Amino acid sequence: MGKPSAPTPPNPAATAAAQTGTNVATGVANAFLNNVNQVTPEGSLKYDVTGNYDWTDPSTGKSYTIPRFTSTQTLSPQQQLLQTQNDATKLNLATMGNQQSQRVGGLLSQPFDPNTGAPAGGDAGGIMGVGQARTSFDTGGQIQSGFGDAGDITRSYGAGDFSQDRQNVEDALMARMNPQLARERSNIETRLADQGIRYGSQAYTSAMDDYNRQATDTRFGAISQAGQEQQRMMDMAAQRAGFENSAQQQAYDQSQGRAAFANQAQGQQFGQNAQLASFENTGLAQQLAQQQSGFNAAQSQRNQYMQEAYQQRNQPLNEIGALLSGGQVQAPNWLNSPQSQIATTDFAGITNQNFAQQQANYQTANSNWQSMMGGILGLGAGAMKMSDEREKKNIDRVGTVFAFNEAAEREKLPIYEYEYKRGDGARHVGPMAQDVEKIDRGAVHDVGGRKAIDTRRVMGNILKAA
Repeated sequence: MGKPSAPTPPNPAATAAAQTGTNVATGVANAFLNNVNQVTPEGSLKYDVTGNYDWTDPSTGKSYTIPRFTSTQTLSPQQQLLQTQNDATKLNLATMGNQQSQRVGGLLSQPFDPNTGAPAGGDAGGIMGVGQARTSFDTGGQIQSGFGDAGDITRSYGAGDFSQDRQNVEDALMARMNPQLARERSNIETRLADQGIRYGSQAYTSAMDDYNRQATDTRFGAISQAGQEQQRMMDMAAQRAGFENSAQQQAYDQSQGRAAFANQAQGQQFGQNAQLASFENTGLAQQLAQQQSGFNAAQSQRNQYMQEAYQQRNQPLNEIGALLSGGQVQAPNWLNSPQSQIATTDFAGITNQNFAQQQANYQTANSNWQSMMGGILGLGAGAMKMSDEREKKNIDRVGTVFAFNEAAEREKLPIYEYEYKRGDGARHVGPMAQDVEKIDRGAVHDVGGRKAIDTRRVMGNILKAA
């Protein structure tokens, strides 16, 4: 059981060369696959390899032979007859076009004169002699837009709001009530004094409050009476103003009616004048239309003559063009064959993937080997490990591992399963110090009269890779 070896990485140049060869082979295979021979009712299409050329890869210097294909299209017997007839027809048409072009040379050598034999066109100057159109007429007089206003509307009446009259009524009523209210106050004060009710007492204050309320109500009544008198006077004045405004409105309506009558008569006169002007302009328009019709007829006659003359001159040229259009060379019609592709093999990808897998397997095997060796030699116990066979019991040999001695000769190192005499009965796996000493004496040391293994030297020298 030896330490695993790392895989050798692939050569990039060799990988690239192999990939190029694969691509070229795939391209050639696709060419043979897609150049499909076809057989149709109209004919057949055949692909043949008619030669080869060599191509050299500039990166590797390797040469590849690339085939050349020739496509041959063959018509069926019936289609070949049609093709022969069509070719003959096109040749005849081209010949006639050539002959016609020689004859048309004499025609084009003579300049075209539109004034020779052509009828005269219309005279546009005669259209303007129909007279001047009327654009204005008598309006029938000035429209009456104003009339008597019958005077100003009465918006106020009386002496303002009759406040002074109201005040006079209120003063007159108060002049009659105040002496009476004063006597009643004096009588109340005398009666209270006779009753022994003193000024400022509760009874005195209550009695005077009653009196004051009665006096206030009396005064409010006088003020209300004065307001009613003021309202009455205002209503009378408003009625007089309404009567005056009603009479004014009647006068205004009469003036407005007279103005409307005058404007209606003026409107009738305006309409009659407008109809007369429209009649005159209609007559002028009819005369202009007659002259325009004569002008258009003359122009149409001349245009017709010109078109016929140009047609006679262009007809030979058109005939040549028609003859030549039937004698054009036609390009062959190739059939579209179905295209199929063979996918090229990714040689470089496969090679790199295989190397990656080998590298992963190596790393896994190396890790397992390191773990196994660590377990066998008990690396967790330190650099020196007691492994004298005299300290062990119940020894069973379980296998061997490859090792190298001091002379760099390859030997086998036995591996055992055992228990320590002074241990707890647990089973261990590893070599005996006596066997290791036979391969490398420097890897074994004497510790208290017993043999111990230098595990670091064993891992670095004895159990190195082959």
